[in-house]
Amino acid sequence: MYLSYFGLSEKPFSISPNPHYLFLSERHKEALAHLTYGLGEDGGFVLLTGEVGTGKTTITRSMLEQLPENTQVAMIHNPALSELELLASICDELKISYDSQNATLKSLTDIIKQHLEMNNKSGGHTILIIDEAQLLAPDVLEQLRLLTNIETDHKKLLQIVLVGQPELQELLKRNELRQLAQRITARYHLLPLTQGQTVAYIKHRLHIAGCDKGVFSMDAMQTVHQLTGGVPRLMNLVCERALVGAFAKQQLIVDSDIIKKSAQESLPMDFIATDNSASKPSGYTSYGFAFVALFAAGVGLSFII
Repeated sequence: MYLSYFGLSEKPFSISPNPHYLFLSERHKEALAHLTYGLGEDGGFVLLTGEVGTGKTTITRSMLEQLPENTQVAMIHNPALSELELLASICDELKISYDSQNATLKSLTDIIKQHLEMNNKSGGHTILIIDEAQLLAPDVLEQLRLLTNIETDHKKLLQIVLVGQPELQELLKRNELRQLAQRITARYHLLPLTQGQTVAYIKHRLHIAGCDKGVFSMDAMQTVHQLTGGVPRLMNLVCERALVGAFAKQQLIVDSDIIKKSAQESLPMDFIATDNSASKPSGYTSYGFAFVALFAAGVGLSFII
């Protein structure tokens, strides 16, 4: 479709995580520094929160790349689990054998403890990362706290990274979880990108995809920030649709009008940033969901947007 038209080797604004397109803004770097510091403190918990699409996964992957080679990592992506299911999932991730038919909280805790002690004696470290941690039930969080009681005289044998949406902060304020909250050695709330970072983000992704020319006007990139609030995932949706829209109109430059139309079509209205309401798309005609006939060099091209 539009790739050859703009001189791109691949889609620059896919919402699928791709480490090749890693962009660490100043805020991402600061978050990474906080988390790395927390993990170096031999403490119990490290906390990373942020709105949907702000780049928490990017930070987590960057953190994993910096861990020592002797680190064992268990990752839980679906934390809507019972206490027993959580412990079983940790065993699965760490490749700890257990009797699934007769497993109890005590038996699983005992074999996890044994594994952590053996790994520590061999000079290793063990980290548990829980994504979407705002979905954890309070009793499951308490079970996690109990796991951090496994320790030597000098360090805890399991470090836990909780990654979640802002609701996680509210959850940890509950009175019954105050002991866990006191064990958080580092915490960071990831904010969306600033306008300047938004411009750098768009240029970065275009560069990685093989295009260094100014495809987006400065006004267009500023409009992207206004309408998405600087949330990378939303920016990707809008910019992807904008490239298709510019191609449909045979424009080599994406302007602000195309961005507004693209935002209207690709974003639910509730997601569009409300701090610049004057910039919200309203009453614009649609590009999409119709056949667009294009003719270039005498060859008829038709596609569905």
